[in-house]
Amino acid sequence: MSTPSSHPSFWRRIPLAFGAFFSTLSDAAYAARVEKLSLPEAAPVAPASAPAPVPPPAAAPIILKEATPDAALQLLALLQREARLIDFTQENLGSHADADIGAAARVVHEGCAKVMREYFTIEAVRQEAEGSRIVLQEGFDSAQVRLTGNVVGSAPFTGTLSHRGWRASSVRLPKLSEQHDAAILAPAEVEL
Repeated sequence: MSTPSSHPSFWRRIPLAFGAFFSTLSDAAYAARVEKLSLPEAAPVAPASAPAPVPPPAAAPIILKEATPDAALQLLALLQREARLIDFTQENLGSHADADIGAAARVVHEGCAKVMREYFTIEAVRQEAEGSRIVLQEGFDSAQVRLTGNVVGSAPFTGTLSHRGWRASSVRLPKLSEQHDAAILAPAEVEL
């Protein structure tokens, strides 16, 4: 069976078919292009004076994860237990002297730092020193780097690192029993 030289042979079409099959399954944009190729051809239409604009490909729907409040409540409870953070933030500081507020802030700071060290591993997002000049190439991760100031044009961007950013590389919160009510951040205390 002879085939025109512009068409691939049967043996060449086999890997093409497998590649197209898996690309169609894994890549929605590729699948849309294949679907357009497989649609029956319409009757020829008189050419228009200007080609119709091609709509941009539909973006994949954004799927939002629902966060359960238990981990956040657990963290608040730990910060209250070790740093009395909720007590500090719920206090009206207007009637207290600055020295008293400073002394309380030191206790809160030390307790918060203890919770951070014990339950999290925190690392800088960027390793360069703050104040250094950096270049962000096209395709930089905007979740890790926020551009501020006069943002115009497109990457590459050259700017000054004003904050290195923070990322949690590990979280080690204690496991909670089924009966634990995470909404109780600190139990009421009754002295007898």
